[in-house]
Amino acid sequence: MSFKKPAIDYFFWVNSDWAYFGNPRLKAISERYDVPVNVIPIDVSLVLATTGGLPLEQRSKARQDYRLIELKRYSALLQMPINISPKHDRANCPLASLFLVAAIERGDCSIELIHAIMRALWVEERDIESKEELMTIATTLGLEGSAILSAAGSPEVAMKYKSNTERAIESGAFGSPFYIFDREPFWGQDRLHLLEMAVNRTISVR
Repeated sequence: MSFKKPAIDYFFWVNSDWAYFGNPRLKAISERYDVPVNVIPIDVSLVLATTGGLPLEQRSKARQDYRLIELKRYSALLQMPINISPKHDRANCPLASLFLVAAIERGDCSIELIHAIMRALWVEERDIESKEELMTIATTLGLEGSAILSAAGSPEVAMKYKSNTERAIESGAFGSPFYIFDREPFWGQDRLHLLEMAVNRTISVR
């Protein structure tokens, strides 16, 4: 008897360094088990404010320093380059987030587009709040960058971004990246091996 595989809900902040590290392995899990991924851009500042978390700049120096140590460790472990102090780092990236929401609504978004935008920030020293950069990234992947950018300014896309964030909070997400599979939550790219175990277990049982 066939069954419909549950999807992985992937809640992420577009300028999340940890989400950047997780994207290739999430894509590999999706392809390995033929499990769809629902990509859901969210405003983490609102998620943190609602769930009791603190934005990076308000955390203690010890926590901020340890984050840098861990970024270097995972960069070496995963063999993924990262500039831990990118030239265009921002507290939030609303345009890039809306751009991705618009791409999703058009059926144009994928982990490849998400990762390309994150890589532009964390590796290539590009400004992902630049309209030109976003269009260029999308066009390089064969997408209609100008059309996506135009749609990103619509009230409908803004409302979808807001509802994404509300959905994340209602689902129990409190950071980025946050994955939910078959109602089971996984916080952080360092839990992706546990997510894969759940996917494997669910598919094997059913």
